[in-house]
Amino acid sequence: NQVLAQLVSGAVLDEQARKLGLGLSKDRLAELTREDPAFKGPGGQFDRRTFEYLLSQIGMRPEDYLKNRSQVAVRQQIVEAISDGLKAPQTFLKAVALYRGEDRTIDYLVLPKTLVQPIEAPSDSALKTYFEANKKNYAAPEYRKFSYIRLEPQDIMDPTAVTDQQVADDYNKNKARYTTPEMRTIEQLVFKTPDAAKAAFDSLKAGATFDKIVTAEGKTQADTVLGTLAKDKIADKAVADAAFSLNVNEVSPVVQGAFGPVLLRVTEIKPQVVKPLSEVSDQIRKDLALGEASRVLLDVHDSYEDTRASGASLAQAADKLKLKVVTIDAIDRTGQRPDGTIVNDLPQSADLIKAVFEAEPNTENEGLTTAANGFVFYEVQSITPARDRTLDEVRQKVVADWTAAETDKRLTAKAGELEKRLKAGATLDVIAGELKLEKQTKRGLKREADDADFGKEGAAAMFGVGEGSTGLIPSPTGDGQILFKVAEVFEPAGADGSSVPEDAQKSFSAGISDDLLDQLVAQLQSQYDVRIDPAAVSQAQTR
Repeated sequence: NQVLAQLVSGAVLDEQARKLGLGLSKDRLAELTREDPAFKGPGGQFDRRTFEYLLSQIGMRPEDYLKNRSQVAVRQQIVEAISDGLKAPQTFLKAVALYRGEDRTIDYLVLPKTLVQPIEAPSDSALKTYFEANKKNYAAPEYRKFSYIRLEPQDIMDPTAVTDQQVADDYNKNKARYTTPEMRTIEQLVFKTPDAAKAAFDSLKAGATFDKIVTAEGKTQADTVLGTLAKDKIADKAVADAAFSLNVNEVSPVVQGAFGPVLLRVTEIKPQVVKPLSEVSDQIRKDLALGEASRVLLDVHDSYEDTRASGASLAQAADKLKLKVVTIDAIDRTGQRPDGTIVNDLPQSADLIKAVFEAEPNTENEGLTTAANGFVFYEVQSITPARDRTLDEVRQKVVADWTAAETDKRLTAKAGELEKRLKAGATLDVIAGELKLEKQTKRGLKREADDADFGKEGAAAMFGVGEGSTGLIPSPTGDGQILFKVAEVFEPAGADGSSVPEDAQKSFSAGISDDLLDQLVAQLQSQYDVRIDPAAVSQAQTR
């Protein structure tokens, strides 16, 4: 229907353009085609081969495209005549600003469920009536029993097959991985000229301290700290070599650094630490075993498939390949057991459950791939069909649900009576005193607020009535009802169209333009006799 409506709109606009004598020059049509980004080549210019290729991909001839492009451009002349330069009126925008900027003061009472509690136990007849009306909520879903095998590297790795020599060789090969390099805390004092640096170094030899020279240069200790670094983390090689040749608290001779002449001091040395083989051997053994398992994973997969093809069951194939079979006695489509607990730790949980419920019992199924580049093989053993549970099976839950529903029903009725009193002239203060509740006041509530106390829908309801009006809303937390009265309404001071955000102004202008165009199309449809060929429509739908 939407496509037909668009075709009809285009047809009447084309006819109107014809009657108005509108058209498009060949030069303008060529320009529009050249400007179409879909037809630009690698250099950003119109590319004829791209143009012809894209049209061939959608089964359109170039002359058909140009005809369609011309029609669209001519129609656009009519559209632009209506909407070009159109802006939403300032009067309208001011009304929007007033509407959006209004805030309200709300007096209210939170009516808790305790006002109607406790609820007496339901009679057998009441409980049965409630159960029959809501029986579908207590129906047992279909459950399936199935078994699965997970085949991932960790499922087939064998650390005991890795020799001590393999562990030692890997340790020696990757020793840097277990080595923390020597770290030094380095201070660096930069000088403007080599002469200034040499004079400072001469002062050191004459008995001055590094700290005094730092102070004399107008710097603080913090200004000189380069950091605690490994040698390979120092970008300036000259500085790195000099710093790592010093003893603790020794000051270097003048070093020509990348940023000028410097003096260096090392205040702490943390020696290189190498973790011994005994400390990391277990992890190395595990990593090597995991790597070997990853290498042979596809071979094990093929062995499983071959074993099943020879007639072995899932359990027999698992036993032969030393894989673990996990059996889930009952699971529904949501992953729950009959007692409502979730079946956790299923590999590829969502995909596996979906596949299990699409499979036939006691048939071999195509394995699923896992995120760890492994596989899951599964087989359904039995199906327990969905059924209606009896009242006795779910009595405890039905009683709880009936009690909750009855509580809500009675509270809603009581709240309705209180609202009638409020409308009749009683005050919230009087009602609050009778119920031993506290009247509360919310100031500055905005129309579109997602208020913590009322929720978005509650705030909307409070703006749906006038000043002095009352109402009831459910508490957004679900624990009661809220009886309210609109105490005050405040218009925003100095509101005008300029206070409406620019993007909103553009949206309103576009909406008005669309409305005007819709009105024009509707008028043209009544002016011109438009007929739809059902046979042509049917033929197009079957292509």
